[in-house]
Amino acid sequence: MICVLGDAHLDVVVTISGPVAPDTDTPARTRVTLGGQAANVAAWVAALGGRSRLIAARATDAAAGIVASDLASRGVELVGPVVEGHTGVVVSLSDGGSQRSMLTDRGVGPLLTAADLEPGWLDGCSWLHLPAYSLTSQPVHEAAIAAAAAARSRAARLSIDLSSTAAIAGYGVGRFVGLLAELQPDLVLGNSAETDLIGDLPGTEMITKLGAAGVVIAGQRYPAIATEPADATGAGDAFAAGYLVGGVHLGLAAAARAVATIGAVP
Repeated sequence: MICVLGDAHLDVVVTISGPVAPDTDTPARTRVTLGGQAANVAAWVAALGGRSRLIAARATDAAAGIVASDLASRGVELVGPVVEGHTGVVVSLSDGGSQRSMLTDRGVGPLLTAADLEPGWLDGCSWLHLPAYSLTSQPVHEAAIAAAAAARSRAARLSIDLSSTAAIAGYGVGRFVGLLAELQPDLVLGNSAETDLIGDLPGTEMITKLGAAGVVIAGQRYPAIATEPADATGAGDAFAAGYLVGGVHLGLAAAARAVATIGAVP
């Protein structure tokens, strides 16, 4: 069982054919899917044959029902409080394969509190996976810290995805590195910009994701699996899920599968 704490929302993935034309139409392909880094990882874990439990705040709007239904259909166990407010939406502008930019509205995602957390939600978990988004904003930060303590008391391992240079910079790089030193995660994942930002973490396995060039683990590079790129959204989350379920080769296979499809979930 892999537990993940963080956001579950809707992703609107927009693949445009060229520069946006002002005051008129720009042809594009658009897809609405389940999203949120935590939800993405949980969905990929289930798709790859693992068991996953997502700990997330749920909104009171109609979109919350769509998200919950989608997660259930994928075999993800969803736990967490219902919080007054709207479901988050992230608009991802994709270039068709290698890069994407995100316009983010997290909705009620950051509103999960430590008081909401039930330690029993960590029962049976072999890993607790925390996106940095869950560590760099309040009040979900306190919920994540409480979940990490509950996971450790149950002998679960802790993995952290660095998620975003902007989120880490906004929180404070030194402060975030100090937090990592306190949490002592077993595994940290990030792209090269993110891992360069935080530097070495003694005693922690670090994986640097290099996109089409693969990943680096303990100084060894593992090449990406060749595929026909369609959309890079969620590829890092697919890799993280695959790695937690079955190691680097399953992670790379999941990432290749993600890149070949539009959207962040399988």
